[in-house]
Amino acid sequence: MENTATETIIRIHDAQKAFFSSGATLDIGFRKEMLQRFLKAMKQWETRLTDALWKDLHKSYEEAYLTEISIVTGEIRNHIRNVEKWTRRRRKSSPLKLFPSRTYIVKEPLGNALIISPWNYPVQLLLNPLVGAISAGCTAVLKPSPYVPTVASVIEDMIRETFDEQYIAVVQGNRDVNSALLEQRWDMIFFTGSPALGKTVMAAAAKNLTPVVLELGGKSPCIIDRTADIKTTARRLAWGKTLNSGQTCIAPDYILIHQDVKEEFVKAFGQEIRNLHGEDIKSDRHYVRMVNDKAFDRVSNYINDGTVVYGGHTDKASRFIAPTLIEDMSADSPVMTEEIFGPIFPIITLNDKGESFEDKAVKFINSREKPLAFYYFGKESEGWKIIRRTSSGGGCINDVIMHIANENVPFGGVGNSGMGKYHDKESFECFSHTRSIISTGTWIDLPFRYMPYRLFSLAKRIL
Repeated sequence: MENTATETIIRIHDAQKAFFSSGATLDIGFRKEMLQRFLKAMKQWETRLTDALWKDLHKSYEEAYLTEISIVTGEIRNHIRNVEKWTRRRRKSSPLKLFPSRTYIVKEPLGNALIISPWNYPVQLLLNPLVGAISAGCTAVLKPSPYVPTVASVIEDMIRETFDEQYIAVVQGNRDVNSALLEQRWDMIFFTGSPALGKTVMAAAAKNLTPVVLELGGKSPCIIDRTADIKTTARRLAWGKTLNSGQTCIAPDYILIHQDVKEEFVKAFGQEIRNLHGEDIKSDRHYVRMVNDKAFDRVSNYINDGTVVYGGHTDKASRFIAPTLIEDMSADSPVMTEEIFGPIFPIITLNDKGESFEDKAVKFINSREKPLAFYYFGKESEGWKIIRRTSSGGGCINDVIMHIANENVPFGGVGNSGMGKYHDKESFECFSHTRSIISTGTWIDLPFRYMPYRLFSLAKRIL
């Protein structure tokens, strides 16, 4: 894919800055109209978007709709319903010392936004933040990943047909384009990607004190206690680990399992994989491929870091990697120190000797960077105990992935897995500034605040 020229980036940036300064995006009617236009475009371009996802990632229509299209359209509808309420000026109480003032909270758009997305969910992770930018009243430049060129091209065509370039625009290219974008002065940067690139984005934003939302990743742990329902656990993990072939920022990355249920789980996991994808998983149209040869080589090499207990089959020609369980990895091996982003699943077996299983699991998790997600399978009360002793962006008890599916709760990371959050009202909030305004009447002017503070003793009592 051809890189967008730096001159074009500067021209778009300046045009959007001028358009925002005109005040056109401040009108709530304008924002709702743009959201309605966006929703209509998603419906009109659905087939082209899902076809592109199939071509770039071998993602079936069903999975593409569930994990990409429906999430964006659901977010748009939610913002159409609520944007007037979210933007409404709100009255707040004023203390007696401010009499005769009234206090208000006002929401205003941050301004010109830059949204950079990764390749693994290239529709959802680029367009979902855009919903928040539109409802907040910002302009936006979108930068898709070059690793999914078909999707990136279709999105560019859709955005060009739907919005004026001075309002919403798409630029294309590799990291040189990212560098050119980050050299511009933005009012907000929303980045989804790896922690390493997140640090680059944050460093660039710091030059202009630009606020950022960083949706990153990390190694999300999955604890399987001996109280877990193993059949259900295996089914949900087989689904969560093979969704998008493990190329999901909140995919369970590794397993900490109680030795009493380890063998039962391995057998159940294999059976549930077959239930989901058939005996010949390679021929299943619902099984996604690695995005490119580089990703295939990286992920397939993780198999060599341990002993295979299930799976292990690969085919470089089609970038196919079977769901694979491995054990006997060293704690500092690549598979245990790097985000896997594929269908390789390391298992670490723990017991109650010396320290309890819970203590060992907590100690292991807390010795590493804070993950984007946390998963526990077992008795719910025990899950809450471990949640209180650990930290993560979000998580589930007796499930995986599904916390991202509830558009009524915020989604985001913590520490190395990110900062800031979005979804529902939080998407509006992260592109908005909350402004406090005091409006003071002139019908009376109390003298206690003025020099030489003659009524100071009375003022002191009030304060």
